[in-house]
Amino acid sequence: MPPLTTLIKPASGNCNLRCKYCFYYDVMNSREIKNYGIMSEETLEQLVKKAFEFAEGQVTFAFQGGEPTMASLDFFKKFIVLVKKYNTNNIKVNNALQTNGIVIDEEWARFFHDNDFLIGLSMDGYKDIHNYYRIYPNGEGTFNKVLKTTKLFDKYDVQYNILCVVNKHIAKHGRKVYNFYKKQGFKFLQFIPCLDEIGEEPGRNPYSLTPKDYEIFLKNIFDLWYEDFVSGNGISIRMFDNILQIIMGYEPESCDMRGHCSVSSVIEADGSIYPCDFYVLDEWKLGNVVNEGFDEIFKSERAMNFIKESINTDSECQNCEFYRICRGGCKRHKEPKIDGKYTKNYFCNAYKEFYKYTLPRFLEIARNIR
Repeated sequence: MPPLTTLIKPASGNCNLRCKYCFYYDVMNSREIKNYGIMSEETLEQLVKKAFEFAEGQVTFAFQGGEPTMASLDFFKKFIVLVKKYNTNNIKVNNALQTNGIVIDEEWARFFHDNDFLIGLSMDGYKDIHNYYRIYPNGEGTFNKVLKTTKLFDKYDVQYNILCVVNKHIAKHGRKVYNFYKKQGFKFLQFIPCLDEIGEEPGRNPYSLTPKDYEIFLKNIFDLWYEDFVSGNGISIRMFDNILQIIMGYEPESCDMRGHCSVSSVIEADGSIYPCDFYVLDEWKLGNVVNEGFDEIFKSERAMNFIKESINTDSECQNCEFYRICRGGCKRHKEPKIDGKYTKNYFCNAYKEFYKYTLPRFLEIARNIR
């Protein structure tokens, strides 16, 4: 059996914020059961037990939401007990959690450190930009609390990445955002393009990221990233790291850069399993970990169809000079379908212009790394 990565939603779509661009709120409203509540200890135990029955080499438990910390710290303490109980072969375990940082206090930070959690912390740039969309239910901004959380993580030596959703507002201020992160000492960054609603024509919302917006943003942060890299002050940006991996002959770890989808085993709070965080929808439910094993679920016809329909057959795309690096991008950016077929990636022109602008410098860096 291969290594296993699970993406677990212990609190389903429950969240203590009301971010205006939240894609999972849209996903929830597109299925029959919108919210599955908090995962029970019984479901958690079956999940952990079956993960260790399936996996070899290593298993990754990544928690996300909604907001996973709403399941409570006691839930995660129970998780650690179950891992110790069922990891009878002593295989490598990776723990990760994505959070908005709102409930994090010293006890949470100490727990993350003691149990080797890698944290993805959502922070959309500096105060004015972050507070534009990442708000409490009463409309107040959340920046000050998130910044305090970074200080707690630093105090307790918690490993964390900064996750930034690139919406229309942020795209205008890419250089300021990058320089803010640099000033704060953040060394690991992920920039995630904002999504529009499922099945809707993109670009119609106030927060919508257009291809031109994205092109300008990527070029601006690349220039700053390149300057820092060649001066010996490199910062990790996930997309750029993956581009370098591809150039150097390695497989990218980011699924949107592999050329086709895979089954990522996203597990909702009731134990239902889906192939991708963007497709936690009724039509893509693969099974339930309470009743079925991972091997059975991964070999299901629906899982195979999810992978098969993502394979890029667009001749224009395959003949593009940048295809070997771009590989067509994420399937979610090729929607809505037209006549039952996926369209060209919405950000295609952004990627083309970005690679024209940056590829010589990426190749230079790759040579230096070698």
